[in-house]
Amino acid sequence: MVCVRIPATVCARCKGYKRLCGADTCPYLSRYRTLRVVNELTTLSVDGSTPPSILVGEKGYPRVSLFVAVPPQVHGEEARRFEDPRGWWGRLGLEDIVELRKNMVSGFVRVHVSDVDRVLYRMELGFVAVSTSPVDTEIELSKHPYPVMRALSKPLPLTPSAPAKSIKPSSNPRVDPAIDRVLNDDLDAFTAITYLYDRGVDVYTIQRALSVGLLGRRNRRKLVPTRWAITAVDRAVSRHLLSRVWGCDTVNTSALFFVEYLGNRFWIYITPGKYAIHWIEIWHPAAAYTATASSPVIVYNRERVSGSVDYLDGGFEAAKIGVLEFLSSLKRQAQVYILREVLPSYTIPVGNWHIRESVRQALQRGAIARNVTKSEVVEIIREVSTLASDVFKDYLRSYEKVRTLDFFLRK
Repeated sequence: MVCVRIPATVCARCKGYKRLCGADTCPYLSRYRTLRVVNELTTLSVDGSTPPSILVGEKGYPRVSLFVAVPPQVHGEEARRFEDPRGWWGRLGLEDIVELRKNMVSGFVRVHVSDVDRVLYRMELGFVAVSTSPVDTEIELSKHPYPVMRALSKPLPLTPSAPAKSIKPSSNPRVDPAIDRVLNDDLDAFTAITYLYDRGVDVYTIQRALSVGLLGRRNRRKLVPTRWAITAVDRAVSRHLLSRVWGCDTVNTSALFFVEYLGNRFWIYITPGKYAIHWIEIWHPAAAYTATASSPVIVYNRERVSGSVDYLDGGFEAAKIGVLEFLSSLKRQAQVYILREVLPSYTIPVGNWHIRESVRQALQRGAIARNVTKSEVVEIIREVSTLASDVFKDYLRSYEKVRTLDFFLRK
């Protein structure tokens, strides 16, 4: 047997799902299979309200697993807290989120991605997925769930699960009228996503709608693995918002924003200039995905005014939504730098939702400094983190060199 040490730089970019190391299963995330659940079921019948929590897997595509999770014996609005990213932010820590996920049970069935009618009408799960309130659900399992919670490369840690004989909603879901209209119209997925977003439908609901096959041209609708759906919706909404700031005047002054949550620090620096978003991630050793690192791992990405990015990354796509919502509200474009510092305390990956909500929260709370130059921003960051300050300073220096070279090459 040959042991191969995978560089932490690969793990930080891969985040367990791009398979950049060539392994079929992420060797790093496999260690989270040791997160055992204490409260094991004594019966194969599970009754509770799904928040809703419905996930479409990607393994075996086009035949995939459709998971429906419920907290046993928890009904009504009390069940909402088991999957409520916007409600969690700032209130729950990593251990709290893991505890909630541990106390849910998932039943899953295997379905073909083209069998949307089965999911929507025969299983009646399509409308459950997009319900604005928890839906009472009865799950009959074929065997006891293995008492282990898996992190894997999922939007949230996957709850203990087992194959299901049946999954039956026992109360009526409440569906936003806008989703009913989209379901009955023959719209492409991008148009449907932006239509729902403009009418105030929550982005998490839109993600589930795309995942269970409610969006797209009528004769081409398919189930979409949840992880793919999340990034697709984030990207569609970002492109939609970007179209609103194209050609707008630039912001008049610079501003620096900051927030910290779940062992993640975010600095967002907005300054006058042609639209671009610079993404800088700093992963400390011993954080999620960098357990084998002996020194910090730095990851860079950038989106230009054309909408093109250096490489597709779910975390970056999630962060862009908050920035573009902010710029769209101002009807201004700007040069934006997002600096994310991942501390060793972020030991369990819980999905990109916290990135999306943290950036939103930082911008909603207001700037911690205004009319600041880049050198002043470097010093402000240094008050919290010398490492983050040095990385940002080096990035600014290297980016200025590249921009200057491009200028002369165009001459």
